[in-house]
Amino acid sequence: MNSSKANYMTYPYPSEPGVYLMKDNNQNVIYIGKAKNLKKRIKSYFTNSNSSSLDRVNWKTNLLVSRIKNIDYIITDNEIEAFLLESNLIKKYRPIFNIELKDQQRYTYLRITDEKFPRLKVARRNRNGEFTETKGEIIGPFVKGSSRYLSVGLLRKMFKIRICNTLPKKECLEYHIGNCDAPCINMITEEKYKENIISLKKILKNNDNLKSFYNELENEMKIASEMQDYEKAIYIRDTLHRLKNILQYQKMENNVSQNTIEEYIGIIEDNNEGAAHVMTLMSKNGVINDMKKYQFDLLGDNTIESFISQYYLTSSIIPSTIYINREIEEKEKLQEILFELTNVKMKIIPIREEIKIEDHLSENNLQNKWDIMQLILSNLRTYMSKRHEPELDELMHILNLSKLPYVIDCFDVSNFGNEYAVGACTRFVNSIPSKNGYRRFKIKSINHQNDFGMIEEIVKRRYGINEKSDQVFSEIKRDRAPDLIVIDGGKGHLNVALKTLEKIGLGHIECISLAKENEEIYTRFSDKPVVIPKNQKSLKILQHIRDESHRFGLNYNIALRRKKLIQ
Repeated sequence: MNSSKANYMTYPYPSEPGVYLMKDNNQNVIYIGKAKNLKKRIKSYFTNSNSSSLDRVNWKTNLLVSRIKNIDYIITDNEIEAFLLESNLIKKYRPIFNIELKDQQRYTYLRITDEKFPRLKVARRNRNGEFTETKGEIIGPFVKGSSRYLSVGLLRKMFKIRICNTLPKKECLEYHIGNCDAPCINMITEEKYKENIISLKKILKNNDNLKSFYNELENEMKIASEMQDYEKAIYIRDTLHRLKNILQYQKMENNVSQNTIEEYIGIIEDNNEGAAHVMTLMSKNGVINDMKKYQFDLLGDNTIESFISQYYLTSSIIPSTIYINREIEEKEKLQEILFELTNVKMKIIPIREEIKIEDHLSENNLQNKWDIMQLILSNLRTYMSKRHEPELDELMHILNLSKLPYVIDCFDVSNFGNEYAVGACTRFVNSIPSKNGYRRFKIKSINHQNDFGMIEEIVKRRYGINEKSDQVFSEIKRDRAPDLIVIDGGKGHLNVALKTLEKIGLGHIECISLAKENEEIYTRFSDKPVVIPKNQKSLKILQHIRDESHRFGLNYNIALRRKKLIQ
């Protein structure tokens, strides 16, 4: 593994296939990708991030790039090896920018605590993907099927692992029913207890050890019986009984997966949200069930091909055929990768309106597959339609905007004489105030009442202008660019904002102004204002964000004056 720490544009990356690991300031892996050519792929991130076209999809990639402090890479012999290595590394590190399957039942992590007499617990992650609670060794992930038989309760009993949060001064019921050796009253030494922990780790880290462990215990039971140590023999017999149940469950689940199984995968990309929405539907022996919904961010190498590989890497039930609503690039290669991941030969069949009938599908059968796919896509569209307010569609149509105004920023200035001048910017996401996007500014460049000059200053500062170099600085790369900017004022205020945005390389962002007196809306395309009827919800969105920016700025102005009076 090699690493780059300096200039990503000049670092001599190899022009070979491989996997790259992007790390943040704390050396945490935040993104893992694969590449036919590492040099070209890694450089593309930094070439594209310098572009001024910060569109509604690329903002997530720019957010990723802004957090990169180091890049490691691993060279592979070919693309398929890179794909497989990428899948396994994602499973190991679970980077926050990679595809994260939201069906949490598919993942189980366990923790062996870092204590004198360790405990076995389920490990949980926070929103940033970091493990929380007690320190200790993390083992996993275990997929949905294995998490059922790797039951924490069963393993605790099998290896006599304590369950108490703190060691009590007296033995508890767990000791009396044979589930714990009571380290609290020194009924087991620390060394012997840790031998049980070591045996537990062997089982957890390699499922093949489960059968070997079973055979070892059988031999121990025979020896104990021959030595007439019947108490030990009975204990081992009970443990073997528990293990046998686990082994039988594994066998049963493996047999189930051999039945005729088909899976449907529908995908729709939402560029406004910068995400892909996926719905899966399982068909077992002709019976349709088990519909699940996922989504992943559209950035880097996050594609439907990557989703499919991660999905089946963590799935306990593997179909023989996958039906999907789009063509797959290098389908044969993906099928080969899936075989490497699952040891099952899976056929991928696109189901689209213009598709030619596959040789093995009759016309009626294909129509049936098509109907099922339409059901999935209809459910996806219904789900997505509920993710943004209908009045945003209305606003886009009335103002002739090029895209849905999902993220709206609004600017206002608040003056009180020449001494107290402040600016405010509020942000609405999907018609709802997003307080993380609020900003307030104490005017620095203007010492007299000049609304136009103040608008220019706060627009520059909101979108991260370094005043010394007058270049787009860091905030617009850390934060999503808005889909629409609203200026509180008339045509003159709008013109100033438009010139400022053009000057700083953000002229592509839609911008309007809202004049309060008659609620007239000015755009860059016409000198005549647009007037939206007062009962329209689209106008109420603009009024709400304008009033909110006015309130936010006024409160800041009052706070500054109050602070001055107290001094």
